[in-house]
Amino acid sequence: MLGGCGLHLPRIVVLDDPLTAEEHLNLGVSYELRKEYVYAIEQYRLAAEGELKARAELYTGNAYFGMGDMDAAESHYRLALKADPGFAEAYNSLAWLYASEKRNLHEAEKLALKAIDLSGNLSDDMVENFRDTLGTIRVLLQK
Repeated sequence: MLGGCGLHLPRIVVLDDPLTAEEHLNLGVSYELRKEYVYAIEQYRLAAEGELKARAELYTGNAYFGMGDMDAAESHYRLALKADPGFAEAYNSLAWLYASEKRNLHEAEKLALKAIDLSGNLSDDMVENFRDTLGTIRVLLQK
């Protein structure tokens, strides 16, 4: 009832999602850029039901990372790798998570090397990012 006047509003049920998985990812990224992580994660969840599962899991991991929930971030990075074992960005993200927490640094180094090894078709900027991750890990390993 609306305002106690006896008026009932119809309930709207969407049977078919009008957005593609790519559109859900893009919407999630826009939420994440505004640090609206809960909304971003929901959009990534909807995208993960489509053909972009690995990327959606990676982005979900990034959102949890932004929220400071490293366990959830790690879990989603691993889900991304399970969905696409050749996903260089997911290897690098997991490596960076370990580096940022200063844990599992030997595994982090292997993950960063794997990301670089798989980066053949990625931009030079992305490959440089992977190398920066590896460099950070190697500095941490020397301490």
